[in-house]
Amino acid sequence: MQIITDGIAILELPVKILGNRDSVFHPILLWDDRDVILVDTGYPGLLPIIQREMGLAGVAFERLTKVILTHQHYDHLGGLPEILSASEHHIEVLAHAQDKPYIEGDKPLLKYDPSNGLPPKAIVDTVIQDNEVLPFLGGLSVIHTPGHTPGHISLYHENSKTLITGDATIADGGKLLGPVEMFTSDMDLAWKSLAKFIKYDVKTALCFHGGICNNFNQQIRSLLTDKDKSN
Repeated sequence: MQIITDGIAILELPVKILGNRDSVFHPILLWDDRDVILVDTGYPGLLPIIQREMGLAGVAFERLTKVILTHQHYDHLGGLPEILSASEHHIEVLAHAQDKPYIEGDKPLLKYDPSNGLPPKAIVDTVIQDNEVLPFLGGLSVIHTPGHTPGHISLYHENSKTLITGDATIADGGKLLGPVEMFTSDMDLAWKSLAKFIKYDVKTALCFHGGICNNFNQQIRSLLTDKDKSN
């Protein structure tokens, strides 16, 4: 767990992926006096680690009021049913309309490995949309960044200049790498969505795969320029 600024922390969930390779997922924790929000949930079975990481941030799991899903993929949705079941009160689930039917089980999850068993699902209480400003931490802007999935979203907190990328791009050692083709439904659209980030003044970008990325504004421009040159 690492505190980014007041009310924002990046969690660290150690996991095994792709043939038992060690990796780390990075859900984001947001909180103020009214709400505690978890952005993405990781795999099933990670609840104890999430609770521990929240505790390290000084935020009790019992305070959790909302979960925002950046998209429907198993590594972001998988832990949600367990989180909802563990809470003694209702936790509001927010997601984009285009991923809602997948999250709720009306459509099969994209890029889902059936060896994981029955796919997780949950009711989406609140649909969020592009350019909507959610009333958390003084304003949390929704950026619809489709391509990875149809309803993929990213989030921007203007007050701290923090961008939550979801899987719109991954990072490695602080370096932006762009979308991953193996897990992306529409690569052309995913790259077009990355261009939406150009207009935001970003101090810190938080990638679910890769963690913290600084010098984001310069990196995203270079990444897009290199992509254009390769076409």
